[in-house]
Amino acid sequence: MAGVITASEPSWIVPFTGLSPRCFGKLITALRREGVDEACWGRPWSLPPEDRVLLVAAYWRTNLTLRQLAPLFGISKSSADRIIDHLGPSLALQPRKRFRKDPVLIADGTLVPIRDHTVAEQSKNYRYATNHQVVIDADARLVVVVGRPVPGNRNDCKAWELSGAKDAVGRTTVIADGGYRGTGLVIPHRREPGRAELPAWKEEHNTPHRKVRARVEHVFARMKSWKILRDCRLKGDGVHHAMLGIARLHNLALAG
Repeated sequence: MAGVITASEPSWIVPFTGLSPRCFGKLITALRREGVDEACWGRPWSLPPEDRVLLVAAYWRTNLTLRQLAPLFGISKSSADRIIDHLGPSLALQPRKRFRKDPVLIADGTLVPIRDHTVAEQSKNYRYATNHQVVIDADARLVVVVGRPVPGNRNDCKAWELSGAKDAVGRTTVIADGGYRGTGLVIPHRREPGRAELPAWKEEHNTPHRKVRARVEHVFARMKSWKILRDCRLKGDGVHHAMLGIARLHNLALAG
């Protein structure tokens, strides 16, 4: 069965991966260097590595069911399922071992609706979701840390610690919104009980803080254009691998 979508046709690469053909080629080279295409026992893959990466990206981008997506690549549903399970973790963003000198990072959490209720809880919007703590570089706007998902009913203060994001950034300067009170992060001034408004000097400090912190919201907007993060059907660690993979593709697209 011949497929409709293939990486050999560059026009399919940009809509599904967000990468130029040149950046996509760099990604494939990096994955080969990481051993993704090494020979192994058993039946060989029905698609070349370029098409397998494109299939995973297309699944994350469109959130089509595997019965809908597999025929577009000319393979069976079970083959598509095995490719996503095998390649998804390999596309994950690798954790930073060190940061550049005197960086400023921005942290925030986002909810991802998910159907696997074993890893999710009902969140403030009454949907089963997971809370993902994401940290970006304030200057480069690249994702540097993605914490492990925690149930969606955990607030950001608790999720910051439970997800491992706190340990990942160490003592690096991190700014966040007012929901991270008591975590040691740089948060905006808050109105004290009994006061109608903030003093002028505190409001003056909050204005640049809001402008800089908005950059993480822009990153979330780009990442949520991948429909898998709007209604995830993956089970177990699947949502975590998808979040990490999308973060890596976001960084590649931004860095060029």
